[in-house]
Amino acid sequence: MKRILVCVIAATLFASGNLLAQDIAGTWQGTLQADKSLRTVVKFEKADAGWKGNFYSIDQGGRPFALSKISAQGGTVQFSIIAIGGEYKSTLSPDNKVLTGSWSQGGNALPLVLTKVAPETAWAIPEVPKPVPPMAANANPSFEVATIKPSKPDQPGKYFSVRGNRFTTFNTTLADMLSFAYGIHAKQIVGAPAWVDTDKFDIAAQPDTPGSPSDKQWKSMMAKLIVERFGFKFHHDQKELSVYAITLAKGGPKLTIAQGNDSGLPGNFFRNLGQMTNVNSTIDDFARTMQAAVLDRPVVDQTGLTSRFDFTLNWTPDESQFGGMGIKVPPPSDKADAPPGLFTAVQEQLGLKLDATKAAVDVFVVDHVEKPSEN
Repeated sequence: MKRILVCVIAATLFASGNLLAQDIAGTWQGTLQADKSLRTVVKFEKADAGWKGNFYSIDQGGRPFALSKISAQGGTVQFSIIAIGGEYKSTLSPDNKVLTGSWSQGGNALPLVLTKVAPETAWAIPEVPKPVPPMAANANPSFEVATIKPSKPDQPGKYFSVRGNRFTTFNTTLADMLSFAYGIHAKQIVGAPAWVDTDKFDIAAQPDTPGSPSDKQWKSMMAKLIVERFGFKFHHDQKELSVYAITLAKGGPKLTIAQGNDSGLPGNFFRNLGQMTNVNSTIDDFARTMQAAVLDRPVVDQTGLTSRFDFTLNWTPDESQFGGMGIKVPPPSDKADAPPGLFTAVQEQLGLKLDATKAAVDVFVVDHVEKPSEN
């Protein structure tokens, strides 16, 4: 009799959902009260390994953002959105119809209650403009129109940006452009005049071929622009340099396979110092961004990983970092919940290692270069 009673109690607990994963499939919606009211829709569907879904902010255009790290178990439902640095944590009501939780983004947390709705009562999601079709894979484009202007002095930061068929840079040196085009660090440029690493330029350009260029095509266009407008000529050599090597940590990588596509552009950007978002990114893309913006030497990918990933990295930077961005890092926070340093964060959060070492790397020996021609 006791054994039967235990079985009945166990069956009741499983049926209540307290011990099993929750069924959250369907459409959920609610209003986020930020600077203004933002209607929010979240759609979950069952996947081979857990859940997948999308997040929509209707009053901000309705673009879908893929959910990651979805967990729905023991009455708790949570997910994150790597592309915008957001996170949602909530409690599911006993009737499986209401999620009461908090939306966190950029250090701010706001209450957000989501209610499960039927298709006929769900808010209409705006139609997102169709993306520009990809440029033909065998196309060899150049910049049809390119404006190069000296940057305004004493402006911090720098960036490379692609919006549709518009390519822009802000506060970028020729060394930065070479890094973008060829994936090299400034220390891999040998024999260049000092201005290559100090004079800054803003660029606005458009390709001469229809379609949305791939990452490889954008870089090829930049390489051609450097030759045409800077008269750049060089030859290759090998040199042993101090580098940082990215390798696999014990236990393997802790990375989420990207939901983008292999021909899509990677996104590697900083929300704040020490808060890095990587979308549709290879580890080589990550390494290039770290060497261009954060670290003072080349970064070499030795992981052997070729997939594209979505991931974030949060760390407390020190004064040796972000010199490539022209930014002075403030003293580290003494808060108990402050993120760890970079090297610890890479291992704990990504399952990778970042080690200082020496390696023979390709260097560009400059034969000729000149300041850019007039527009």
